[in-house]
Amino acid sequence: MNSIPRKLIVTHHAPDLDAITSVWLLKRFDSQRYASAKVAFVNPGDTISLEEAEKEFNCQLHEITHVDTGLGEFDHHQTERASKEICAATLVFDYLKEVRPEIVDDFALKEIVKIVVDVDHFGEIDWPEAKESRFVFTLHELIHGHESVEPHNDDSQLHFGMSALDCAYAEMTNRLKAEEIIQTKGVEFEIGEGKCLGLETQNDETIKLAQVKGYVLAVRKDSEYGHIRIKVRPDASFNLEKLYQAIKEIDQKATWFYHASGKMLLNGSIKHRNQIASSISLQGIIHLIQKLYK
Repeated sequence: MNSIPRKLIVTHHAPDLDAITSVWLLKRFDSQRYASAKVAFVNPGDTISLEEAEKEFNCQLHEITHVDTGLGEFDHHQTERASKEICAATLVFDYLKEVRPEIVDDFALKEIVKIVVDVDHFGEIDWPEAKESRFVFTLHELIHGHESVEPHNDDSQLHFGMSALDCAYAEMTNRLKAEEIIQTKGVEFEIGEGKCLGLETQNDETIKLAQVKGYVLAVRKDSEYGHIRIKVRPDASFNLEKLYQAIKEIDQKATWFYHASGKMLLNGSIKHRNQIASSISLQGIIHLIQKLYK
């Protein structure tokens, strides 16, 4: 595909996760060619006619890219491709890796495309969550639900999915960074209840991931602003009441919130503005935790 900016991306009506991801990949990661491109919708398998392209979108065929329809470069419904573990999104991703080689190392993007192709080949029926009601909260299910909420509104469905993919990409990036931070910067320590983890980082995903990994308590001190967040696994047999009472005595100027569950002690949240950061160091809070929970 040449470097001519594209005025139009064409996909099918009621765009599914594969179609939406394909459009999203082009517009977000080949913005020089596609950022300002409009999106048109056709029946599955069809292409847009030159007459309609000229009349409705003022463009010629060489300025149009079809995805997940039309049996072209970014469609996978041809007989010779049908049995392969590919989809429109993987084809677009392969193209992007050629025009932007640095994307090869974008592991968050790789994971998203991997999930999309699995869904497009109905591989999600084997996911552990598939039998649970919470499976409805997965993105491809929500996109399907959008068809009932706003039937025949292709543009709305596309933008809903693209906004969700922006969020998924940001969260996937944070999660992968959190994994790296835990491995390289995590400070393990012990209390009577088990292993804990201390971190000095701005990445708040590290606390949740630490709990997923089995740490009974995780404490994070913001490396830039100094706020401290402490969380205990929900299934742990202890709470943070003792720690809260101690901190109120030694850190009176800071703004602390003790959650009613007893499992969270927070000195910083995007939900609460203008909080005063704690002056306690990460090593200081770890020492206090070990002292109180021997």
